[in-house]
Amino acid sequence: MIKLNPKIGQKDIEQAPTRNGYGEGLLEAAAKDERIVVLTADLAESTRVLEFSKKYPQRFVECGVAEQNMMGLAAGLALYGKIPFVASYAVFSPGRSWDQLRVSVCYSQANVKVAGAHTGISVGPDGATHQALEDIAITRVLPNLAVVVPCDALEAKKTTLWAAQFQGPVYFRFGREKTPIMTTNETPFEVGKSYVMREGKDVAIIGSGPVLYNGLLAAIELEKQGLSVMVVNNHTIKPIDVEGITAAAKKCGAVVTLEEHQTMAGCGSAVCEVLAQHCPVPVEMVGMPNTFGESGKPDELLEKYGMGQDAVVAAALKVLKRKN
Repeated sequence: MIKLNPKIGQKDIEQAPTRNGYGEGLLEAAAKDERIVVLTADLAESTRVLEFSKKYPQRFVECGVAEQNMMGLAAGLALYGKIPFVASYAVFSPGRSWDQLRVSVCYSQANVKVAGAHTGISVGPDGATHQALEDIAITRVLPNLAVVVPCDALEAKKTTLWAAQFQGPVYFRFGREKTPIMTTNETPFEVGKSYVMREGKDVAIIGSGPVLYNGLLAAIELEKQGLSVMVVNNHTIKPIDVEGITAAAKKCGAVVTLEEHQTMAGCGSAVCEVLAQHCPVPVEMVGMPNTFGESGKPDELLEKYGMGQDAVVAAALKVLKRKN
């Protein structure tokens, strides 16, 4: 049985931004490997690399508001044996620096780790220009690039530590706001392997990122209605866990995908690609519905754009009708 936070569903569950896990993971990884260097684009505090810059000033590069240059610089450092981590808001990196990511990093197979901050609609008051809702789509299409979406701060730290040891380009995203810590230090984490957070047999909710917490809450609510709901943490978008996703679909016969990203070309699309080839079942996709966001409170925006607990419940009931 997977060990999760026993306070899931309770009001006093501990919360922390996933970006905190990135900062903590960097410090731990850097203490073990002097090849690790960090670059940022005038966002040291926001991306949680400020403490790294204080502890390892000779291994920190402030690139200023020049994300494309930062990505090229990181590629050069990687090709000379360093392990560069680059961080900015995801709308700028990989958004603005996609060409450099494509050619200088992925084509060259440079050992660069790209951390996209302030992703999803829950960026809140910063508004549409800063709410990265397309970053999974533009990264998972690139050859040689692993794409990981941690569900909470602990998983973000585990992702960072894994990335430091992995040889090859990596993209992973994290959020701005505090979100529930669903996992524990003992919860298994292996890139390329999804895991079942909650067992069930009627419908499977397969998702990624902090919004997966709404999937767990929806499963608890649906259980009150007599339904058995599986919840799967598909944190690795690429390389995706074909075996795990297929097994969940075969057991439940219906799937709801859940993500804080455009429903097109994100986690949901990746899951559907697997199911189309290996186990076609009815699917409902919960995510950003092909629109830009707006300024507002994170929780209110998630509700407005259909990524809250009630929306997941409705999607599960809808897909069950199709299954039956």
